Amino acid sequence: MQNRVTTLFGIQYPIVQAGMVWNSGWKLASASSNAGILGLIGAGSMYPEVLRTHIRNCKKATSKPFGVNIPLLYPHIEALMDIIVEEGVTIVFTSAGNPKTWTSWLQNHHITVVHVVSSLKFALKAQDAGVDAIVAEGFEAGGHNGRDETTTLTLIPMLRAQVKVPLLAAGGIATGNAMMAVMALGADGVQIGSRFVASTESSAHEAFKQAVVLAKEGDTQLTLKELAPVRLLKNKFYEELQALYKTAPSTEKLKAFLGRARAKRGMFEGDLEQGELEIGQISGLIATIEPVSAIVAAIITEFKACQTRLSKLNLNTKNDH
Repeated sequence: MQNRVTTLFGIQYPIVQAGMVWNSGWKLASASSNAGILGLIGAGSMYPEVLRTHIRNCKKATSKPFGVNIPLLYPHIEALMDIIVEEGVTIVFTSAGNPKTWTSWLQNHHITVVHVVSSLKFALKAQDAGVDAIVAEGFEAGGHNGRDETTTLTLIPMLRAQVKVPLLAAGGIATGNAMMAVMALGADGVQIGSRFVASTESSAHEAFKQAVVLAKEGDTQLTLKELAPVRLLKNKFYEELQALYKTAPSTEKLKAFLGRARAKRGMFEGDLEQGELEIGQISGLIATIEPVSAIVAAIITEFKACQTRLSKLNLNTKNDH
């Protein structure tokens, strides 16, 4: 299954395991790379030396390509970038910031740069910044995403019409059928997050993994747009947040209520009541916790079956009347 994405990253399948905070440590990244896709370490929840340890452990666990996802608003960004160069990482996904700031610097160190966007406007800015590829993330996605609530199904064809670099679709994708759908719309590959949260190798707390498996349609909501839009599983924290919204709170009050380390508390430490539980809408379709290898195999099998099924469709309508 070779195309621009597999060639760019040197992988077997055009699939990227998203670099999610508190979920994507070296175990998940290396297992993903070993399964033929691109594994990403999520650096957004890591101190610089912790990231160094994860990179070194990932190198020991796989000989395949892997990368690091870095939110550009991270407070220790310079230290993270230095470690990436020192440790010989060759692929970096950037998000939550201006791609012009680091793209050229990374590329000058022979690093492939991919930027995550949630709109056409930011995709064009990323392309102008010279990135090697773009991830277009619809608002179905878990964690932080766009304020405009543009769905993946709408976003991909909009970008494909104007974006020339390889394009990866993200948001609401956990199956081979969904992968086929977004590639039919013009995506060169997919980035998948939520499905890999519910994997054996994910660094998420087991209680959070079980909450993802038990989630049903309508159990997530995009909120906190005044700070940074985030899709959350509804829990006690979420309900208290909605009660606060009824008082028309200031941004300062929202920040104070959110506090610090709430995402760590929920996803990594397993506090299902007061933690921030970031996950995508597709969680309603996830019913099992499986090894990454089994998840990838199932996606590829379904993708190929869908490909075969669609190839047999007869769209000749001349004799329909």
